[in-house]
Amino acid sequence: MGVAVTNSALLHKKLHASKGKGGRRRAFEGSKLQEQEQQARKAPMKQSPGANQQWSHLLFLILLAGFGLRAFVAPQARVAGHEGHLMLNEDPMGRLKVYVYDIPSIFNKWVVQRDMRCLSHMFAIEIYMHLFLLSSSVRTFDPKEADWFYTPVYTNCDLTKTGLPFINNMPRMMRSAIQYISTEWPFWNRTDGADHFFVVPHDFGACFHFQEKEAVERGIFPLLQRATLLQTFGQTNHSCLRNGSIVIPPYVSPRRSSNHTIPFNTPRSTFAYFRGVFYDMNDSPKGDHYARGIRAAIWEKYKNNALFDISSEHPDTYYEDMQTSIFCLCPLGWAPWSPRLVEAVVFGCIPVIIADDIVLPFKEVIPWDDIAVFVPETDVDKLEHILTSIPVGEVTKKQRMMSDPRIKQALLFPRPTYPGDGFHQVMNALARKLPHDSSIYLQLGQPSTLNWTAGNSSEFKPWQVPVL
Repeated sequence: MGVAVTNSALLHKKLHASKGKGGRRRAFEGSKLQEQEQQARKAPMKQSPGANQQWSHLLFLILLAGFGLRAFVAPQARVAGHEGHLMLNEDPMGRLKVYVYDIPSIFNKWVVQRDMRCLSHMFAIEIYMHLFLLSSSVRTFDPKEADWFYTPVYTNCDLTKTGLPFINNMPRMMRSAIQYISTEWPFWNRTDGADHFFVVPHDFGACFHFQEKEAVERGIFPLLQRATLLQTFGQTNHSCLRNGSIVIPPYVSPRRSSNHTIPFNTPRSTFAYFRGVFYDMNDSPKGDHYARGIRAAIWEKYKNNALFDISSEHPDTYYEDMQTSIFCLCPLGWAPWSPRLVEAVVFGCIPVIIADDIVLPFKEVIPWDDIAVFVPETDVDKLEHILTSIPVGEVTKKQRMMSDPRIKQALLFPRPTYPGDGFHQVMNALARKLPHDSSIYLQLGQPSTLNWTAGNSSEFKPWQVPVL
């Protein structure tokens, strides 16, 4: 029982740890939530009803410790996805050619130089995709042989003082970039952009808003109606995800994550872990609007539960804590996705996805059903029962699947790149769309099918880098 006692003690010692602050939207938590957390920590720990339930929880942890929480299996020949068996290490080189538009640096380089913070935030893939393509063998300097055309525009790099993108500047910047390429080159006009792709990694993709209601009202940017969009947002039957779009992972720094690894045999002594915003005190202080009330419900239901280590405070040991946790909660925020999904998989913590109808990154090649737990939003009050009811064998099976290094590689965008990483998965997804159907080309003399006059008047001002 030595191991069991040690793990149980570690579990309770880690409860409600507080070291630092953060959250997906970096929203100000406010005194109300801080007081709630302080009261929760001071209050006597509420016990789950029934001694049998207490023992079942402890037995669950004991069994997991005995089975080895850092199980590893040798790489398999292929990984089964939801929609077929596709190779994660499929090589896109030689299967497609991409022409990179050389547009003025006010759309990319200058914006980064103005604010270096955008190199490390969760939207940074729009920058690193550009850098990857500049040196990739898929790049062609002859547009006549190109399968795809790429416009390097960094719409998420124009940041506020708090580090969030200026959402109202995004359409203006995108419109100016498209007007430029359609004027300087003939390729956009022959297809209305149907053989072009853009990286739009904001909350709701090319709807360019962080709140769903406003995003839906805006809709996908009018000039991108025919282009292929690489976006982190994915939700079935949603107006901000068009058929043909490619859902990609948000950016998580490979270097930073590798700098926080802990010894391989460290036991996973925390049952369920979460760090993030519960109440957005700026835009949804009651918690009913933010995350559709799911995060607020998690806090109110489980803040005193010994199995749940949850807090709005973001410690410096966040990545280490994930590596000592069995389950990592991944509830929706303003949008259904967040970097913690990638972080959980990278650190072998089973992601518990609470976001109805979410479309996950690279679902054709990553077996999400085999590595994650999906909890309907309406069942968030049953979360404890759902997680403690999962058989130990199923838990270890998910951990073994996540230990396949190819799955972790597919979710990261490292520099330098290597086969099978996120960049290569994107290129594979684009290659699978080839050849283009002849119907994408406009007939000679056929007018554009796009609405070039739609949008707010502010969007039509030529883009220039704002002065701080």
